[in-house]
Amino acid sequence: MISKIESVETCVVTIPRETPYLGPLGEGEAVNRKGYLVRAGNRTVYPSVDRSVIVKITDASGTVGWGETYGICAPNAVTEIIEDLLAPVIEGRNALDVACIHEDLYDMMHVRGYFGGFYLDALAAIDIALWDIFGKHSNQTVAQLLGGTRRKKIPAYVSGLPESTLEKRCALAKQWQDKGFTGFKFAGVVSHEGMANEMAALRETLGPDADIMVDMHWKFSAAEATRVIKAMEPHNLYFAEAPCAPEDIEGLATVARSVATPVAAGEEWRTVFEARERINRNACSILQPEMGHTGITQFSRISQLAQAFHCRIIPHASIGVGIFQAASLHASANVLHLPYHEYQHSVFDRNLQFLETDMDCQNGYFSLPSGPGLGVTPSKKLWAFSDKDLSS
Repeated sequence: MISKIESVETCVVTIPRETPYLGPLGEGEAVNRKGYLVRAGNRTVYPSVDRSVIVKITDASGTVGWGETYGICAPNAVTEIIEDLLAPVIEGRNALDVACIHEDLYDMMHVRGYFGGFYLDALAAIDIALWDIFGKHSNQTVAQLLGGTRRKKIPAYVSGLPESTLEKRCALAKQWQDKGFTGFKFAGVVSHEGMANEMAALRETLGPDADIMVDMHWKFSAAEATRVIKAMEPHNLYFAEAPCAPEDIEGLATVARSVATPVAAGEEWRTVFEARERINRNACSILQPEMGHTGITQFSRISQLAQAFHCRIIPHASIGVGIFQAASLHASANVLHLPYHEYQHSVFDRNLQFLETDMDCQNGYFSLPSGPGLGVTPSKKLWAFSDKDLSS
């Protein structure tokens, strides 16, 4: 079957939010004139809004595939890469040659150092859109195309407790527990009372059976991270995420060897090559591929590598309107060792209004989108928050 790519279009979606991602501003933090803030805890820049890049690929038959990637910072860098560099290369190609197209685009620029960052984010959006077209032409879900649907419901853990005090964060976690959720992750970068104190308070609030995780946001050296994790271990920490700087592979491996808690990493990775380096050094036992960075092709390759080394996959999922979230759920549906998928409740629930889909998250489980391809289509409401209307 031939599905000739006819056009590739992009837009930037910007959705206001009352409270910045991760919670209220801390001491010394402020929103600058471009709408960004730098978190003091990990020196990382975040937007004060929710923002992502949407890609629409149309083939000669009129079939449309939707993709999405990160656009939280400098989103026009991604759109320019797609419109100026990638779109002219893939126009006219068979959209069903998804993996081949991904590999060709990767090879096209990697000798110039572009094997990460904005360039690979752009590839991820294109890859997701092409898998969507593939599913629509074959009348199958993306999960079926990837090998089958092992699970139609995927366990979700509550990610982030965006309240200003420890008492309020514990109360919020309890509210989610009462709704049927069993996994909870708090953000160390805004744990102003101290991570060990927050871990102890959450354990007391949620009881012995809750799975409690911490995101350490790459802020520690290996020795510091080891000390902090060991202080939380008496309270049965489920995993410690991103304890060291992303480039500090040896530090990550040192932490993994030094603590009893499973170490998790991977949200910043774009390819299986980055996963391989960490697995080879036993630097983490839980891999967290982020669909908005990897696309479906690389997500699946990372998952297969993890299975070969008996590691678990617990996908990361952050800010987006839900298109790459749907792709992540489909790619997760047949992963063998997948105990949880991240649930960004402050983003996911609100943004469902911008999609036509039956995707949902209730009682501790995501419902897999149904229908061919991704099972999601932008709704009319989305275009009011976009710099372009791609609905026509």
